[in-house]
Amino acid sequence: MAPMNDHPGEQVAQDPVKLVAVRDTPLSLDEVFRAVGDTAAGGTALFVGTVRDHDGGADVDKLGYSCHPSAEAEMRRIAEKVVARYPVRALAAVHRVGDLGVGDLAVVVAVSCPHRGEAFEACRMLIDDLKHEVPIWKHQTFSDGTEEWVGAC
Repeated sequence: MAPMNDHPGEQVAQDPVKLVAVRDTPLSLDEVFRAVGDTAAGGTALFVGTVRDHDGGADVDKLGYSCHPSAEAEMRRIAEKVVARYPVRALAAVHRVGDLGVGDLAVVVAVSCPHRGEAFEACRMLIDDLKHEVPIWKHQTFSDGTEEWVGAC
């Protein structure tokens, strides 16, 4: 029997970046999960970022996301960096822009890999790098009437 790493399913898939988008409409968990489906994947990790009702001890009423025109291209660059590091079978990342309320989905990313550990690690790298490197900004409005801009994601 051939070693596991010689099996095609243990390798990076052909064109594993299935979905990368910045949208001004509600995000779909089902769409992202379907995008990373792969019969050679033994593990799929999904991260969902939602608008919470507080930040830094203050109550959040709403927030808005805006982005630079290069945001989607930067998301793709990060996706390709993740694919270069892990044996990704499929990857998807979507981020919302516009006005969002508490509980709304702000970002959904998912990665499928041959094994769960790789899927978790790749998904963590994807969301962390997206958060730190993609030019998306958050404008928070607090219940006391104050507001704040927060850098990348």
